Amino acid sequence: MIEEGSPYSLKIWTKSYDDHVKPEIDLEIISLTNSMKRTVKDFPDNLCCDLQGTTYTFKEIERKVNSFANFFVQNGLKKGDRIAIHLPNIPQYIIGLYGTFYAGCASTGMNFLLQPNEIIYQLKDSGAVALITLDSFYEQNVRKALSTGETDIRFVITTNVADTLDIDPSMKEQLIKIGKIPYGEVIPLAGIEYFTFKDIISNYPSDKSPNVKIDPYEDIAFLQYTGGTTGPPKGAILTHANETINLQQVVHQWEIDVIRGKEIFISGFPLFHLAGMFFNLGAIHYGATQLLIPDPRDVSYIANKIIEYHPTFMANVPTLYLMLLKNRKFKKADLSSFKLYVSGAAPFPAESIREFENIVGKHKLLEVYGMTEASPIVTLNPYIGTRKIGTVGIPVSNTEVKIVNVSDKSKEVPLNEPGEIIIKGPQIFKGYWNKPEETNNALKDGWFYSGDVGIMDEDGYIKIVDRTKDMIIVSGYKVFSVEVDNKMNKHPAIELCSCIGIPDPDRPGSEIVKLFVLLKKGYEASENIKTDILKYAQENLAKYKIPKIIEISDQLPLTAVGKIDKKALRKI
Repeated sequence: MIEEGSPYSLKIWTKSYDDHVKPEIDLEIISLTNSMKRTVKDFPDNLCCDLQGTTYTFKEIERKVNSFANFFVQNGLKKGDRIAIHLPNIPQYIIGLYGTFYAGCASTGMNFLLQPNEIIYQLKDSGAVALITLDSFYEQNVRKALSTGETDIRFVITTNVADTLDIDPSMKEQLIKIGKIPYGEVIPLAGIEYFTFKDIISNYPSDKSPNVKIDPYEDIAFLQYTGGTTGPPKGAILTHANETINLQQVVHQWEIDVIRGKEIFISGFPLFHLAGMFFNLGAIHYGATQLLIPDPRDVSYIANKIIEYHPTFMANVPTLYLMLLKNRKFKKADLSSFKLYVSGAAPFPAESIREFENIVGKHKLLEVYGMTEASPIVTLNPYIGTRKIGTVGIPVSNTEVKIVNVSDKSKEVPLNEPGEIIIKGPQIFKGYWNKPEETNNALKDGWFYSGDVGIMDEDGYIKIVDRTKDMIIVSGYKVFSVEVDNKMNKHPAIELCSCIGIPDPDRPGSEIVKLFVLLKKGYEASENIKTDILKYAQENLAKYKIPKIIEISDQLPLTAVGKIDKKALRKI
């Protein structure tokens, strides 16, 4: 319940909406299958995607989608069966994904950095019966995982990065020999049927999709696994309607400037991550061309694609934007085609935003906030109006948000005070797969308890302070790790830093702050630099927030998306 008359019940953020934005919009209830079919009908010859110069139109992509869907149906997969997709950002991901949807099945995207035990966990937990993977991934980790016999996998479909590239076979062999194209040997396991991507495209009908009726509200599109910081990963149940509704909520904010069938999208987010997947779904839904980036750290490749295609929308994690800032090609490129640079999944330091906008143009970077369980978008900074740097903006249409006391979640906190963010809206997930207790803890009376700590100001803008699990308790005081990280990142010698809490040996039940630091080029690890960093902390942080331990590292662990991996830091 929202307390009557509270700023949350009054939806104070609506006063900060752009003039064209409505608090409630009429939502079209459509499946992701029909979303693609409509785009193919309206823009058959438009470019769907590009990978290293090889392109496919929407009509060409759908023929391959049909082949995959017919393969699944003709081999006995039933509506609702789960299919695991274990691929980088290549056309085969889009083809396998929509083939899954056309067959009435659900997708579970797998991080390609997973180790065999983690692969076993996701396949077993999701009950996936088919797996699409690279031949190199299969040889490295997948075969070992499947050889245990612990999963329900009946079909394995392998592909190679070059399978959709328009290159001469002899050139492909040469590129594999010199290591430019990854390759792995596929040694079959008993009890599993094996197919190749090319087999399916060649041997199954492509002119017509199977006749499978999908209920957008009820049928699962994704089992999307969330990071297991405090336990094993959980599969968030996301329906077709969750995703297509969230697309409409987001694009409503931008619709005065979005032209269906005319946009060009580019993103370094991996497709197994919901941020990358959502961008992909949006491109298909609105008939936009996608420039696929298989390796987001290859910023020169990204810059070359920008020069070649003149994209209109980009989505990245802040670290990738900062990497682009250092790239000479990007800084010299004509960036006038861009309408928006979307940033999410991690905080973007205010000074870095200003530095980035000095290159790309003022009012071009837009911070958003979301999570897997919200399909994923909850808040956006306004498209035209005030963007408060350091905030993630205001709730999207058809969405309620309130901030509650971290200790007593039945109580709302006043504006400008930190508390847990809870969310209600049609984009909120249905629960965690096979985890009723975790579902009951997260969903109460339609409200999703996010685990994020935030502050809402008098205009409805939200600032993310921390994750509840990343809060550090120092002698009873709450230390928000994001606040410490942002402050310490301003030290002139620090390239990146992140803090965690570790047990205080002198005070059982309390913690101390430990700061991991990556130095900028030109600075060397020494006691003097540690002393200088400590002095900076003492001058800029309350006493209980000051790091007691400063560890200088050659590199900081990053997730596949590019965020600093605090879970890995805790293991260190």
